[in-house]
Amino acid sequence: MTASNSNFYQVGASLQVNAPSYVRRQADEEFYQKLQAGKFCYVLNSRQMGKSSLRVQTMQQLQAQGNVCAAIDLTGIGKVTQEQWYAGIVYNLSESCQLEDNFDFDWQEWWGKHQVILSPVQCLGLFIEKVLLEKIQSPIVIFVDEIDKVLSQDFSLDDFFALIRFFQNQRVDNPIFERLTFALLGVATPGDLIKNKSQTPFNIGEAIELHGFTIDEVEPLIRGLEGRFNHPQEVMTEILDWTGGQPFLTQKLCKFMVEESQKDYPRSVEEVIKSRIIENWESQDDPEHLRTIRNRILASEQRAGYLLELYQQIQQQGEVAASNSLDKSELKLSGLVVQREGKLITYNQIYQEVFNQNWVEIQLNNLRPYSEAFRVWVASEYSDKSRLLQGKALEDAEEWAKDKDLSFQDKQFLAASREKEIQEKIAAEEKEAQLEREKKNKEAAEQRNQVLSEANVKAKRRIRNGTVVLILALLGTVGLGVFAAIEGNKAFQAQEMFKEANKKAEKANQKTEEERKNVVALQQQTKELQTDANNARKEAQEAEAKANNANQKAVAAIEKAKVEQEKANNANQKAIAAIEKAQQAQKNADDANQKVTEARKQTETEQQKAQQAQKKANDANRKAIEAGEQAKAEQQKAETAKQQAKQAQKKADEAIRKAENLQNQLASAKKDIENVQALSKLAGELRNKDTFYSDKALRQAGLSFRVNEHHLKQAMLLAAMSQAYQNLKQPKEAEAKMNESLKYLNNKGKKISSAKGLQIKVLVKANEGELLADKSKQQAINAYKEAYKILKNHPNETNPFQKNQILTDEDVESVYRELLNLQPNRNQQVWQSLKEHFYARLENSLRLKNWGAADSHTSDLMEFIADREQEEIALITHRQIEGERYLLKTSQLEKFCPDLKRMDKLWVKNSRSNFGFSVQKEIWGKTGDRLDIKLTNLQWNRNDRLNYSRFASTIGYDTNSGYPRPDLQSISKDPFNPRLRGRLPSPLVIAYRNMYTDGSVVGMNYIRVRKFKVVELWLILFSRCEL
Repeated sequence: MTASNSNFYQVGASLQVNAPSYVRRQADEEFYQKLQAGKFCYVLNSRQMGKSSLRVQTMQQLQAQGNVCAAIDLTGIGKVTQEQWYAGIVYNLSESCQLEDNFDFDWQEWWGKHQVILSPVQCLGLFIEKVLLEKIQSPIVIFVDEIDKVLSQDFSLDDFFALIRFFQNQRVDNPIFERLTFALLGVATPGDLIKNKSQTPFNIGEAIELHGFTIDEVEPLIRGLEGRFNHPQEVMTEILDWTGGQPFLTQKLCKFMVEESQKDYPRSVEEVIKSRIIENWESQDDPEHLRTIRNRILASEQRAGYLLELYQQIQQQGEVAASNSLDKSELKLSGLVVQREGKLITYNQIYQEVFNQNWVEIQLNNLRPYSEAFRVWVASEYSDKSRLLQGKALEDAEEWAKDKDLSFQDKQFLAASREKEIQEKIAAEEKEAQLEREKKNKEAAEQRNQVLSEANVKAKRRIRNGTVVLILALLGTVGLGVFAAIEGNKAFQAQEMFKEANKKAEKANQKTEEERKNVVALQQQTKELQTDANNARKEAQEAEAKANNANQKAVAAIEKAKVEQEKANNANQKAIAAIEKAQQAQKNADDANQKVTEARKQTETEQQKAQQAQKKANDANRKAIEAGEQAKAEQQKAETAKQQAKQAQKKADEAIRKAENLQNQLASAKKDIENVQALSKLAGELRNKDTFYSDKALRQAGLSFRVNEHHLKQAMLLAAMSQAYQNLKQPKEAEAKMNESLKYLNNKGKKISSAKGLQIKVLVKANEGELLADKSKQQAINAYKEAYKILKNHPNETNPFQKNQILTDEDVESVYRELLNLQPNRNQQVWQSLKEHFYARLENSLRLKNWGAADSHTSDLMEFIADREQEEIALITHRQIEGERYLLKTSQLEKFCPDLKRMDKLWVKNSRSNFGFSVQKEIWGKTGDRLDIKLTNLQWNRNDRLNYSRFASTIGYDTNSGYPRPDLQSISKDPFNPRLRGRLPSPLVIAYRNMYTDGSVVGMNYIRVRKFKVVELWLILFSRCEL
């Protein structure tokens, strides 16, 4: 096989199943055989090694052997919550296995029902066991691609891998799991994916190793070089020498060499590699490959240094011993190195040239020397100042940053570190100055305290001397008092002496008065001295403040403080002496008032007794209050106990009610299952008689599981059973089931408002009308009218063209048609509703791009609108040429135009103006056909026939057969292809009885069919309808 161009090779993305350049390796056979044997496999390797292409090829092989394969690409799920992640897995499995199409399975409804009570991983396990394995009886292989995407989620997925292990282990107890196999593919190690080693499935799985291409395997690639080079195998050998068989680079280089072969002077493999891959590799790396390797190595600042140093060691030594260490595993996953014979070596020459020693040194130099501290500081939102640099580390970082274009965050980090260091230096200097000040202040305070201590000693000595003098004076006074008392007893003998004593007493009183005055004077003097002392203290404080503010004047201030303090001490001593004198005078006065004091004390004692009595009364009152509060508390406790008893009773009642509800639910579920089984059995009996009604019964049995409300579900099942009995010609059973259905429906009363409830009511009433049609025509009409009223009043809820609806298109049509058939005179409102239903059907088919159905619906709609009246001229489709169905009067053509125009708009809108009557009319004009031909056979000339043939050929109309044959297969594949423009809708034709006597019809390209001659309707429609 010779490649016609470089498109033979594919660079990037997964290769298609039939890709001619796909290379089969040992891993292909190993992967297929192990999965076919039901073994859990995983392919964990670096990027662009052909993992996804291997999956595509293996899936095709397994499917050919009858396996059902499901592919899940975790890239499509993205970063989501845990619940959304597992729901995404269920969705992908449902779509891959076509559960909705093949089994009418609604995964969203199933998930919503079970995720309320089960954890996400339990839901996934239940889905696989109870849905996937039960509905699909073939072996199932689930491929999970890009498995490393689990590492980007914010939650642990250990449970997911544990579930895979659980399925493997359950094979011993449950053979159903022998039909389930998993395959994981991605860029990770088993240790990255799951932390709990006791739950890992990898120790019971099969690792599939992907190696580079060898010369014996690359025959498909050589075929693409044949005819381009004289010795294609030699070219391929040289390519492999450079790429080491790396799949991406090998395909890319093959493509480059094919392009090079088309030049006048093609270059060698080495020259192409250096010019198109190695030189300026970052700008030429498209699709991205080399940058992917670089980014993975440098992704983590914490690990990049270790990885670069390890790779540098491999470069310098040529190889290092392989192991399962974190650094070596990560370097292998980057794709830069490969393990061969227990050694790690650089994968190929291209990598050696690109990621050379100079590149390694540059990257090492570019790494932040403070990466760990920087990462924590950024993570703390720039608030963790403990991570800022200082000292030698800061100097080294600033030296490293001199010639670099740093990010704003790096500059901010270094600036914050420098600012912190400056602040700490200032704080240290201030602390040192503060200590020096405190030292000098302490020395000054010690000197000041020494001076004060000496002054206090002198003051105390003076006070002691004054005390001795005072005591002697008092003793003298006491002696005089005793002598006066003795002399008083001798009043008669010493009267003169008494008088003399009185005189002396008066003198003494005078002296006392003088002393009192002296005390007042001393008190005044004391106040003055106190004022002086206060002033002195103030001056001392000012001096002390000056000493603190100016250390160089501390000695002078201390001396001055000593002097001022001495003055203050002297004033204080004088004040103390005066105070003591005043105290003595006060003592004398206190003695005189002692009796008064004693009387006051006695009064106070009585008051204390009264207070004690009052206290006792208060205590008694307090105790009474406490007793009342205690009684209130006890009453509150009793009330609380009563409330608790009520709550307990309420819970008991609730438990009983729940138990009763559960029993009712179980009974309902049992009834539901019984009726589903009965309906399925009836569907089986109908299978040989009427497959349509058999399929309808099975469909309604399946749809009943979507209905949660028991009464509605029963009404639906019983009505379906009634219809089945009708078709089995068992009228009594049909009537009995219909009565049961109506009973369940009537129990709901007028409360039915949900979409499902309204649709079920339509079904029941339609079935009732069908049952009553032969017995009571009017009752049948009434039943159909109820169904019609629901359809009319609730168009959104009963729209059969929405997803997951119970009502079908045929169900709705049946209601309208039966109501029209039963009534003697046509009900124009019902007729119009049926017409609108046909339009909705057509629009739905066009929206879904179901072109064949839309074409058929267009014909049906035209027939319906035409009303099939028997006239001389009738519209018929190619399906009806053999019949005699009359559709449209000639006089009705103008009335038919608005509907034709409406249908045309739908076609044009949904086909991007590629299909429609107006499109065909445009083609009619462009092929030379006239619109002004009168409807007479005489004016249809030879040119008209030739033009018409061109027109018919353009729109795909086979003029030899007499009716169109649209190529629906080509249209479905490429509906918007300009070459297919105008092919739809299929042309209608016109039939008439007597061509020669009816001058209103022209024969264009007609054939004889029984008694009719057939001509196309195009001219009539195009000339009479404005499209």
